[in-house]
Amino acid sequence: MSHLILSRRDIDFLLFDWLRADALAERPQFAGHDRDTWNAILDVYEKLAVERFAPHNKKNDSHEPHFDGERVSINVEVGEALRAFSTAGLMAAGMPAEVGGLGLPGCIERAGFAFLTAANAGSVAYAMLTIANANLLIAHASPGIVARYVQPMAEGRYFGTMCLSEPQAGSSLADIRTRAVPQQDGRYRLFGNKMWISGGDHELSENIVHLVLAKIPREDGSLPAGVQGISLFAVPRRLVDHEGRLGERNDVVLAGLNHKMGYRGTVNCLLNFGEGRHRPEADAGAIGEIVGEPGQGLAYMFHMMNEARIAVGLGAAALGYTGYLHALDYARTRTQGRRRSERDPASPPIALVEHADVRRMLLAQKAYVSGALALCLYAARLSDDAHSLPDETGRRDSHLLLDLLTPIVKSWPSQWGLAANDLAIQIHGGYGYTREYNVEQHYRDNRLNPIHEGTFGIQALDLLGRKIGQAKGAGLELLSGRIAATIEQARPQAPLARHAAALDAAWHRLRSVTASLQSLADAELRLANAAAYLEAFGHVVVAWLWLDQAIAANADDDFARGKRAACDYFFGWELPKLEAWLGVLHPVERTPLDTDARWL
Repeated sequence: MSHLILSRRDIDFLLFDWLRADALAERPQFAGHDRDTWNAILDVYEKLAVERFAPHNKKNDSHEPHFDGERVSINVEVGEALRAFSTAGLMAAGMPAEVGGLGLPGCIERAGFAFLTAANAGSVAYAMLTIANANLLIAHASPGIVARYVQPMAEGRYFGTMCLSEPQAGSSLADIRTRAVPQQDGRYRLFGNKMWISGGDHELSENIVHLVLAKIPREDGSLPAGVQGISLFAVPRRLVDHEGRLGERNDVVLAGLNHKMGYRGTVNCLLNFGEGRHRPEADAGAIGEIVGEPGQGLAYMFHMMNEARIAVGLGAAALGYTGYLHALDYARTRTQGRRRSERDPASPPIALVEHADVRRMLLAQKAYVSGALALCLYAARLSDDAHSLPDETGRRDSHLLLDLLTPIVKSWPSQWGLAANDLAIQIHGGYGYTREYNVEQHYRDNRLNPIHEGTFGIQALDLLGRKIGQAKGAGLELLSGRIAATIEQARPQAPLARHAAALDAAWHRLRSVTASLQSLADAELRLANAAAYLEAFGHVVVAWLWLDQAIAANADDDFARGKRAACDYFFGWELPKLEAWLGVLHPVERTPLDTDARWL
């Protein structure tokens, strides 16, 4: 299928030549599946991306959702695409058979989802949130809640959201004020406001299931301080009875839309809970049911947040990738200038791709986006192992490694997929920043991803402040073992031996700096330059994955040679950046910490 959305050849290489996803079919959880089945399903994802999602991507960008004070209007093509997606069974692709799912491995589902995100990030976001919402409920909610909400979501009749942030609190969830007041029948009435809610109000589905973080008041009416008092609630837009019948409108009201620079097809909302405009069961307050135990809401929500973080990284990789393919196509077809050795001004101009500096930019894009895609699919493969390996140790190790890598999976593609989009605009020259060409929209869409689901700085604090030392550093040791195994495989191969040596040196340097930072008693000092640590850590991880890919790319064709060239580029141009980042960590460069806010 000819298109500029994503490279199916690269997807197939990453899944089957590198990650050996076909071996998953031997595990009981995926019995009845095989590579032919998964290829057919990937064909469906790709076809939907080309025929249903891509055609209205620019329309989404120029005609964003509109709120007239009563209803939100969204382009009709959004609903049509999502219905086609649901009809194909893909809303439930990764869900278990008990709820009507196909039970696909996560790495296959994520690869398919990458096509849709590259084609139209704004439209597919509704599906991503719904799937993550349903997966959280399957893992943590009561059977009654699962029965009422998950099956309709699996069928695409209900959509889902996650409601965390509030206008005054932002990312500081300890400071949320939404209240959940207990009722005599065991349900709760919620009162408060939630900001930045993607998919928060629309007419695309019969119902919307909001997963809402809120605090249960103490007996004196005060709210518990900090995150320990946060609980999680399932709050439907319309009430649902025990037989699954839709009832009256709940007290959840759209207060206004946020107009973003990208992802314009995704309605983004400020929602009011319990303002009294609707009075379900003759009283004010949004009716919700608690998910799990009181006070454990944030722990449950991390199930959805981590899934969403990996999805954001995948989306950033996909947007970077489609920008790269557009730039490559333009560079191959646009003629401009001549070689330095050609003196005759009457000679025909050459294609942009023939200029070394353009090839440099294309190599950088390829290294960023294919490296980012490999990182996301590797994380999905870890998740599959964590749920399907026969031995408990293997499952535990896969979970530990995935937990360690999640901040990188979210942040590295968001940072460097965006850099690839920037280069795609540059290759297009003046045409690149005009709306007639797709690459400027790719950049604007991708610019949201360093902020979505926890900013780059929050991921950095999570990595250095929590994940590195979690389980007494077990995840870090597991990663060290896997990197060492790749290095040993690469050493005997002459073209890769120098990269193996460079990766070995970089990893030991990073481990040394890590130990130095962990020895600092002052947490403010230790974490002051955490962003530089995340940059360095992410680059070493992606260098490892590039070397591992290069080992697998052992064919003698243009695709394999392109893989090895991208690996060479990453080690030649990107890994040397490590010293600049580590240089401000050992010893810690104090300027950001010591600068008085009044001086800025």
